[in-house]
Amino acid sequence: MDAGANRAKEGRTQLTRFLSVPGAPLDNNIAERALKMAILHRKNSLSFKTLHGARIGDVHMSLIHTCELNRVNPFDYLMALQQHAAAVAKAPERWLPWNLQQTITAAGCG
Repeated sequence: MDAGANRAKEGRTQLTRFLSVPGAPLDNNIAERALKMAILHRKNSLSFKTLHGARIGDVHMSLIHTCELNRVNPFDYLMALQQHAAAVAKAPERWLPWNLQQTITAAGCG
């Protein structure tokens, strides 16, 4: 048997693992969607003039992607952070995207 056939035979278990895991997706769309944002950010990052500006851009990209993963509108989220800056400074953990609606409701703001 040639080397390619041996590698294919040895890798068969890893390549067919999804067949034995209930609910495993048949594609890797989730991973590709997550990488797409980072790739677009890298492409657009070439226009940053300073390292500090690039870091700020990285923080914004991370916040926007985290909002999208938690089904929170990124624009509304960033606006809420600005509108409630003092409360965010006192308890930032309450203002994470997955806590936003609960925090706004508890504060009687929305």
